[in-house]
Amino acid sequence: MPKRPAQADRSAAAFLPTRRAFLAAGAGAGAALLPACLAHHRPGSSVADHADVPAARAAGTPPPDIEGLLAQMTLDEKIGQMTQIDKNALTTGREVHDLLVGSVLSGADSLPRPNEPATWVEMYDAYQSQALSTRLGIPLVYGVDAVHGHGGVKGATIFPHHIGLGCTRSPEVVQAAARVTAREVGGTGIDWTFGPCIAVPRDERWGRTYEGFGESPDLVESLGAAAIRGFQEIGNGTAAGAGDTSAIMACAKHFLGDGGTAAGRDRGDTQVSEEELRRIHLPGYVAAVKAGVATVMVSFSSWNGQPMHGNRHMITDVLKGELGFPGFVVTDWAAIDLMSPDYGKDIEVAINAGIDMVMVPTRVDRCREFIRKLKAAVTEGRVPQARIDDAVRRILKQKARFGLWQRPFTDKALTAAIGSAAHRAVARDAVRKSLVVLKNQGGALPIKPAGRVHLCGFRADDMGVQCGGWSVGWRGRRGAITPGTTIRQALTEALGAARLDFSKDGAGAERADLVVAVVGEDPYAEGSGDRADLALNKEDRALIDTVRRAGKPLVVLLLSGRPLILGDILDSAQAVVAAWLPGTEGGGVADVLTGVFKPTGKLSCSWPRDMAGVPVNVGDPTYAPLFPYGHGLSW
Repeated sequence: MPKRPAQADRSAAAFLPTRRAFLAAGAGAGAALLPACLAHHRPGSSVADHADVPAARAAGTPPPDIEGLLAQMTLDEKIGQMTQIDKNALTTGREVHDLLVGSVLSGADSLPRPNEPATWVEMYDAYQSQALSTRLGIPLVYGVDAVHGHGGVKGATIFPHHIGLGCTRSPEVVQAAARVTAREVGGTGIDWTFGPCIAVPRDERWGRTYEGFGESPDLVESLGAAAIRGFQEIGNGTAAGAGDTSAIMACAKHFLGDGGTAAGRDRGDTQVSEEELRRIHLPGYVAAVKAGVATVMVSFSSWNGQPMHGNRHMITDVLKGELGFPGFVVTDWAAIDLMSPDYGKDIEVAINAGIDMVMVPTRVDRCREFIRKLKAAVTEGRVPQARIDDAVRRILKQKARFGLWQRPFTDKALTAAIGSAAHRAVARDAVRKSLVVLKNQGGALPIKPAGRVHLCGFRADDMGVQCGGWSVGWRGRRGAITPGTTIRQALTEALGAARLDFSKDGAGAERADLVVAVVGEDPYAEGSGDRADLALNKEDRALIDTVRRAGKPLVVLLLSGRPLILGDILDSAQAVVAAWLPGTEGGGVADVLTGVFKPTGKLSCSWPRDMAGVPVNVGDPTYAPLFPYGHGLSW
């Protein structure tokens, strides 16, 4: 889900009064203060923890009769349920109550300060209190882009991006990663992740290539469904057991054809027949619906010139009708704004097309405008009341399904486990199963038990590069963004400091018996990640040239969100390993390089020889990749 550049980030302390301040002000001041909700709620806890909230709601209530609740709702309350706003657009948080908002999200740059689990908990519980203090007390659902772990939270466990998980070929690994992610998301109170991305990337130039599991619809079907099961813990069509607080809503995205745009342009146009759209891009959604996915997000992209957000045939006729999807459909970030210059008309078209919830994330005044214009469209008969009722019914059913009435506030037992050793062990296992050995000449790998190793390249010791985009910020960044184990730290632990030298530029490589050079891409997200040229940058090529002159056996380790053009590097290196964007657990990389774990990863995408060969996919009339889909060596 795209995110605009961060607004000035407001700290939680700037607009969330502490519980101490609330109590000092006295209960009579509750209506004027946004409660902090610091304490973990349990039935029977003091309502002073959620002082604006009636005692029955603070203690948790059974889910309502949805039809009975719908019958009580005013048009304003219904449209409020269809409205989602970003937390950075809120000034006091009171807007959740006043606008009857049904959902809040944290866009990927919309992070509280200090960015730590306790602050997220305080923020979530405060907004939830505002929702529960409305006339009908309908709980809000809070969304976040936990696309490879709860990546926005400093200290959370960050997994490999989907392209790496695709190389594991393992539904079990993907489901385990999603289950840990769900527990860490739930530990911050949040109920909904905008994942998995079940795009089928067909052009490596696309900046979101790493968000897809691979180029094969079959692979995306299998692994996308596994992720949904992990997030939602689906059993017999319902969320995890009634007492389980760790199930969160999943969101299959982006419907439909986002991975097939011409030239890999983000928000571009997918110019294919309906037969090809269904054959390549629809199977993941068929599997997602069968797996019980709660929500589907529509794509910014168009199909043969028509914006997907206005495509009634695909959203209503195919997704909801033919596939029988019972959940709700949400827009992407402010996506309706981009359909045409006529915002009011676009709202009408999108809602009639089958959109149920609209992200109006950027400004409160835009949120008010959306509510006002949708209300006018209904009262004037341009949007049927039945369409509004259908949308709200779908939203309320998912809120009830995931226990938001019974458990409106954060379960702090989950909070304590964020970034735990047990969770990081699951991520480390995913990392080592995601690595793909592209070349291994003369048994250069695994690293021998004796001899000196020279590790080089700043990327070897950079957590931000290792995690990539959607990591403590939308586009990610270089540097020590979050706790974890870098590749340098992991190899030092595995080999011992006496055997491992490190340099950023390859200086001293001639004194080693083996050189490991780490190269790749800087962090990016969609839009800025679109690239016309996938060659390594000058800095990384200079590093390879330097260590090549040392005359030692060379292992090249690639950290990237897609295949890169290797050129003569393939001939220069004895071994080449694609480590993708492994996340916080660099120990999984060391496990493979040192032979603790025998590599099993197989390419989830074909690897192009040069830019003239991009795009390249199995089934192309002329299929001549450097490494074919499914390639991967072992020892």
